[in-house]
Amino acid sequence: MHGISGDMGALDRAEAVERAARARSGWYARYLWGYAAGQLVLVPVALLWHGVAAASVLTLTNVALATGLSVYAARQRIVPRGFGARHGVLMGCWGAAYTAALLLGNLAFPDSRVYAAVAAPACALPLAVGAVLERRRSS
Repeated sequence: MHGISGDMGALDRAEAVERAARARSGWYARYLWGYAAGQLVLVPVALLWHGVAAASVLTLTNVALATGLSVYAARQRIVPRGFGARHGVLMGCWGAAYTAALLLGNLAFPDSRVYAAVAAPACALPLAVGAVLERRRSS
């Protein structure tokens, strides 16, 4: 009888560890939401503001966002299973959307505020979808 209760205690502890790990793995969803929010500012700046000052501000802001998010990610103790592949796919989708938005905006819709207002959420969309999926996965 002692062995069964000992096994149950071990199962309870294992379940508690799994719950804690799932709860702490929600950091990646927050990371993606932060990156998506950044797109709502950075994409219109990239499309509507021109010149050396614009390039400098855009570069510094992008570096600050990437650095802040990277420091945040590096401080996390839990890395979700399959993180590398998932992150690679999400960043690839975002990169394709961002590149397409900037190319199309500069070639076909220069200085269009309407285009910038549509392009910003379009660039944030892959990150937002990733954040929603990650939230579901970690709960």
